[in-house]
Amino acid sequence: MASNLYWTFIGPRLLRIFKRENVQGRDYIPGYLESLPDRILHTFNTAFGLTYLTTPIVGFILYRRGHFTPEGSLGILKVALSVAIVYTAAYFLRGIGRLSNGEYRTFINVLVEARRPNASPQQKRMLAGYDFEYWAWPVDFRWNDFVDKSSRKPDKSINSSRRSHAVERSSLPCRLLSFIAMHTFGRRMVYPGGTSIMNYLLSNMLRSGRAQLVEEKNGKRAKILTEDGNEIDTMFINKKGQTENGSTLVITSEGNAGFYEMGCSNTPLDLNYSILGWNHPGFGGSTGVAFPQQEQKAVDAVMQYAIHRLHFEPKDIALFAWSIGGYTASWVAKTYPDIKFVVLDATFDDIVPLAIAKMPQSWKNLVALSLRSYMDLNVADNLIEYQGPILLVRRTRDEIITTESLPNGYPLLISNRGNSLLLKLLQYRYPTIVDETTIPVMKEFLSKETPSQIQMLDDKSVIYQECSSFFADYVREVGSVHFPMHINVPQDHNLKVKLALFLITVHLENYDSTHCTPLPVSFFHKPWVPGARR
Repeated sequence: MASNLYWTFIGPRLLRIFKRENVQGRDYIPGYLESLPDRILHTFNTAFGLTYLTTPIVGFILYRRGHFTPEGSLGILKVALSVAIVYTAAYFLRGIGRLSNGEYRTFINVLVEARRPNASPQQKRMLAGYDFEYWAWPVDFRWNDFVDKSSRKPDKSINSSRRSHAVERSSLPCRLLSFIAMHTFGRRMVYPGGTSIMNYLLSNMLRSGRAQLVEEKNGKRAKILTEDGNEIDTMFINKKGQTENGSTLVITSEGNAGFYEMGCSNTPLDLNYSILGWNHPGFGGSTGVAFPQQEQKAVDAVMQYAIHRLHFEPKDIALFAWSIGGYTASWVAKTYPDIKFVVLDATFDDIVPLAIAKMPQSWKNLVALSLRSYMDLNVADNLIEYQGPILLVRRTRDEIITTESLPNGYPLLISNRGNSLLLKLLQYRYPTIVDETTIPVMKEFLSKETPSQIQMLDDKSVIYQECSSFFADYVREVGSVHFPMHINVPQDHNLKVKLALFLITVHLENYDSTHCTPLPVSFFHKPWVPGARR
């Protein structure tokens, strides 16, 4: 009883009571005695956060106004005491308001029981019927709940050597400036979805999206604890045994301002795949900051949850990522080589050249050093280590991952960094076909939109069945698919060009759209496998 009373006063805000068998879904409406103090507390918390972020400026203003003298300090102390009294009174009054609300009391009883170490599955299911501030949600899975990591391979990251090279070439002041830049505004520019203002502005949309996933799609929300102590907000929608595609779990990775509540998971979900969505560290209910190391530990814990708690084998897990989410997806593909396939939508090869093109040229060296040191998102380096099927979706009017524009402002298609990702992948996988003799023709092909590409394929006499049979014969000869493929190609330049253009068509889908348009289901499909027949 004392525990329930304590949680009534300090507990989370209740947002919604989800629709269940005998319960109509509805938003929680607090009484006036609860809502007014809650708004006061929210205002204070926002002010405290802004003060923390602007501490140097606030400190300078206080100093200039003489508040660091004994008399001035006494004035600050009086203000702080007044704030503390108002803050405490608001907490107390809000608690009284909650005590007078039967719905909140029932919720607190459920929450307290579900947070116990020996909580039963039934108590956890009852808690899942509520949407509330996620910090109070109990942990459902810990990264070390299962010590068997046999499904993983050692992480052979090359980022550390690239970072060391960048640091060695820079001076100490530059290193200090890059650290300050990346740990203040820099990381927020790379991952704006992790900022408090973005989470606040989108809070109603996220709440609505969660309600739809839980009430209409029977989604199961879970909190996962990572190796570095972050709590990751996830949503699982189970289609196993219900649909043909349901036996495959698609783990989605969102963009730099995307959330599973309103992100790319709808595309595979509409195709009746099982879905596991998760929010980057600092996004939505997830804690932490989306630096690469935290991203890796977050998605690694998500994979362990999928394998050991949701019981999907790696061979039954596919990855779907949009935009910057391609980094975590490519890291998983490298680390869990037995996964089924990877689909990357509007993804780049390397963040550094992309960022340099978007920033003032005078900042070029600082941008490069900062990103290489602290935010080295090199998708291509990870992706080439994965041996499985890969499909890339390129948006022909993508304004975000292109580095150049036409005079009319239209993105220059050949400057789309997805082209670079594709060429690096194909050059690694098929080095005897994709080389200096064919890359110029491939770039010409990639500079064209779909109708012109079709015409070029006709002009070059690229026939799907003939090219597919060429790779099928090689696979039958060697007995397996393993990259890189050192295929002996006859001394026929026209044949090499045909095969090179064919490889583009089976690895790349063109979508006539801008960066943020939801991907139609027709573009999400199992990628081509060498040796497979259409």
